[in-house]
Amino acid sequence: MATGYLEILRARHAARLLVGTLVGRLPNATAAIAILLFVRAEGGSYSLAGALAGVYGVANAVGQPVLGRLVDLRGQPRVQLPAAVLSAFSMAVFALGGIGSLPLAYAAVAGAGLFTPPLEGGLRALWSSVLRKEEHVHTAYAMDAVAQEVMFTVGPLLVTLCVSLWSAQAALLVLNGVGVLGALSVVVSPPSRAWRSAPREAHWLGALRSPGLLALLAAFLFIGMALGSITVASVPYADEHGGDVVYGWLMAALGFGALVGGAVYGARQWAGEPARRLRVLVALLVVCYLPLMLMPDAVAMVALTALAGVFLAPAIACAFVLVDRHAPRGTVTEAFSWLVTTFTVGHSVGTGVAGPVVEAGGALWGFALPGAAGGVSLLVLTATGRVLAAPGGGAVVAAGSENDPNRAVEPRFSSGDRA
Repeated sequence: MATGYLEILRARHAARLLVGTLVGRLPNATAAIAILLFVRAEGGSYSLAGALAGVYGVANAVGQPVLGRLVDLRGQPRVQLPAAVLSAFSMAVFALGGIGSLPLAYAAVAGAGLFTPPLEGGLRALWSSVLRKEEHVHTAYAMDAVAQEVMFTVGPLLVTLCVSLWSAQAALLVLNGVGVLGALSVVVSPPSRAWRSAPREAHWLGALRSPGLLALLAAFLFIGMALGSITVASVPYADEHGGDVVYGWLMAALGFGALVGGAVYGARQWAGEPARRLRVLVALLVVCYLPLMLMPDAVAMVALTALAGVFLAPAIACAFVLVDRHAPRGTVTEAFSWLVTTFTVGHSVGTGVAGPVVEAGGALWGFALPGAAGGVSLLVLTATGRVLAAPGGGAVVAAGSENDPNRAVEPRFSSGDRA
């Protein structure tokens, strides 16, 4: 397992791009938790915290595909770094202004979400130019998903550490400042500066004209909802079992479980149809959500939360291959950004719905939401299985063409039957 990942990281620029993207995405990955803790520290309710986190997520959902399309059209440095600076500035306005003026608070979190740079989609667009071999790119997708879970494991602990040492306000300011440095590291790298998208067919729908991509996005909307509801339901549970430290461990455990699952999944090439395998992974994800409703003591709950995350990174890695397969020519960054967007929208809807549910029925009803949302995702994947199994549009050519500065003809590898 380690050998496969080390081979990827030895490639020139690979480690820098991966680490820079992770650091640059830290503000986005921790936004929901940081907003929840900040609003509570300011004396706000769970409903207000959930609403503000939801606004952030919806604005993020609007901004990611728009910025992703701009990246495909204009290149990465011209879009990513200005967006990162504007996002950090908006979050600083929220942190310094607090919730005393709700219109200002909503406008600030909306700006922070809207200008979040599409670093995640940008990284996946760069992999083929950095790695060149198809099997390495598939391994990189899995490693990417694993690395994201490292961030989701460490991120909550960093938030709670900042809150404990300084304040929730400081957590917002520090994490967003660090995020700008991560984005800067990526956009000044040679692969990012040299990257150009393949020529694209002019169409107002862009990547969304692909039926396979639409089916995938619909499924991941509900997976995002499941995670968002866990984020909110864990707060009242933690309040009764040890406070902010327990909450931080619950969120870290969710990421750690996904990290372990993704590491194992990415250690091998999987035979068979990726669409079928994705259905199996989502079904296992749903099964692992259900025990959260038991709400045992804190130690056992941390273990159950880790179990709930085990199949998340494998499902995401498998989805990357399907996005690569179904993205229309010249829309690779936009297509990956749509997946991020849809997942974020689902997460935001989950936090928004879970807030009132938790206030009305307690943490138990909040933990019932993940299983329900995951079940709907599985139904979507089952209903659209034939569409997802169909080959994507566009010819398939050699590695690196999407990232070829001379604009070679096609953006992606053949996904084949491997993930």
